[in-house]
Amino acid sequence: MFKNTLKNFTIIAVQLSLFSSVSLADDHKGKPKISVFLVDGQNNHDWKRCSPVMIDTLNATGRFSIERAIVTKEDIADFKPNFGKYDVVLSNYNGEPWLQETQVSFVKYMKNGGNLVVVHAADNSFPKWKEFNEMIGLGGWKGRNEKDGPYVYWKGGKIVRDESKGKGGSHGRPWEYKVVVREKKHPITRGLPTEFLMVKEELYDRLRGPAKNMTVLATAFAEGGSERHEPVLMTIKYGKGRVFHTVMGHSHTSMGGVAFQETLIRGTEWAATGKVTFPPVTAEILPVERAAYRQIEEIKALN
Repeated sequence: MFKNTLKNFTIIAVQLSLFSSVSLADDHKGKPKISVFLVDGQNNHDWKRCSPVMIDTLNATGRFSIERAIVTKEDIADFKPNFGKYDVVLSNYNGEPWLQETQVSFVKYMKNGGNLVVVHAADNSFPKWKEFNEMIGLGGWKGRNEKDGPYVYWKGGKIVRDESKGKGGSHGRPWEYKVVVREKKHPITRGLPTEFLMVKEELYDRLRGPAKNMTVLATAFAEGGSERHEPVLMTIKYGKGRVFHTVMGHSHTSMGGVAFQETLIRGTEWAATGKVTFPPVTAEILPVERAAYRQIEEIKALN
């Protein structure tokens, strides 16, 4: 059980990095930090090791302040946060449904200009929650099929919405996949190489969903899976809110890839503010000919 300052529900404030990057973060001056609310506690992936990597990655930049809510099945009844306290919610959650009042509160937060970042299996969650599926654009597994919306992929130089029947969500074997930027002028991708390699992990394919107000920023070819260019990075407009959705981040190991680190950092800042103030990422740092890893302490703070 958690010790707590919010009605028997624990929110763990995570202000300091576990690595030496904290000294870099302290150098960042002049801008208020972006408040991030990370939600985990249930996932079919290793959230206990993945969430700390995301926390340290964001903290290393000096741009973010993070609180973490660990929501186990036993904690759902007490999970009634004030979402409005935060600039952006970061979901690493794939578990049991939240209380109806919490769902209503979150929808209100998003419609009124709250923001969301969805990482990997967080897009498996809440298959029956209509508004959440509109927020994330595409999702997979848990019974999703044609009733939930089309397949979306890149073919012939454009995005295709495929209404054909079939299950939502699958992946091939883990491998190093090439990410291709399709929207080069978006703030998240404008500073990235047009092609780069993601470290070895599974690549989601055949995701389905409403795909309303959704922009596919980048795709990757699902070799051994759908054999299509599948969405990897997406943005969605929901009410007055912004959503950044990444299918990257299968494990704490693959989260050490530069591709995941840089897109998480840029996507989280954009979701929270509508802008990206981080400098461009060169092809030397994020190459296409090899899958690049980077230690957390090597991430430069935004000064």
